Amino acid sequence: MSGVQKLTIPDHDAGQRLDRWFKRQFPHIPHGKVEKLLRKGEIRLEGKRAKGNARIEGGQIVRVPPLPDPSDMSGPKPVSDFDAKFIKYLVIYEDDELIAINKPAGIAVQGGSKTVRHIDGMLPALGEGCRLVHRLDRDTSGVLLIAKTAAAAKWAGRAFQSRRAEKIYWGITNGVPRPISGEIKGYMAKGRLDNRFGNINEGKEVMMAVRHGTAGAKHARTLYDVRSQAGQKAAWVCMMPLTGRTHQLRLHMQLLGAPIAGDPRYMTDRDLPNTLAKKLHLHARSLELPREGKPPLKIVAELSDHMANAFKTLGFNPKNDQVDWEEL
Repeated sequence: MSGVQKLTIPDHDAGQRLDRWFKRQFPHIPHGKVEKLLRKGEIRLEGKRAKGNARIEGGQIVRVPPLPDPSDMSGPKPVSDFDAKFIKYLVIYEDDELIAINKPAGIAVQGGSKTVRHIDGMLPALGEGCRLVHRLDRDTSGVLLIAKTAAAAKWAGRAFQSRRAEKIYWGITNGVPRPISGEIKGYMAKGRLDNRFGNINEGKEVMMAVRHGTAGAKHARTLYDVRSQAGQKAAWVCMMPLTGRTHQLRLHMQLLGAPIAGDPRYMTDRDLPNTLAKKLHLHARSLELPREGKPPLKIVAELSDHMANAFKTLGFNPKNDQVDWEEL
């Protein structure tokens, strides 16, 4: 067991998330353990408690609590043959720096206390040093970007942080958002799910619309456009998040009166059309990254099976996807 350490963040690591930076320094410590140390305040940034998604800066001091020696740990679990084939099957783009996969709905991107099978744990099958650039919710499908090197993770991560990465999501909503296109913005903060709609997840953590100045409030902006409707029962909505808040799109659609179909946390008292699967109908359709001295890199992910089925049964044409975002 090591003693307490105080590590200075080098300038070339600036911009990374604290939890990911810590994991690279101490790869033998499981992700769930890192999250627990952060929650308990045992890992500190500049002497203060910090969340895992805090962006670090060169010269900052990280307090590292006593940790077990690598020799005392069983080490990360090897990737099974099944999971190695699984993650390789998901690859939709690869070059010298980046890999993109089409993540299925229902699998977590990172592990936790109750999550042992996740995309992060399968990355060694794609090559040594592979690491996540961003995340998607467990039940959201679509484009997920992976960096092959620390340098690639740094420049791609900065594109996300500076909002130069253009992300487009497709969703099927329960009902039709009103108005049918435009921008929705406001402040959001963590709250708890109530039981207005008989929700079995009552008490679960959700994001809520709040006033400016509320503790923990963060500003969120989303551009959206309804591309097609099935009467008033459902709609296909294209969304471009201009900020990257947790559950931002899911909350914003609910606030527009038409939550994402199959969402167990952001709901309505309107019945879900019986033609739709009881799964979250949210898909990270495309990602466009600027590249210095090269054309932008655009990656498109095909619809998941339940989303494709929804398009077919509701009569939506996925080719009708052109949105003039500057006009919204």
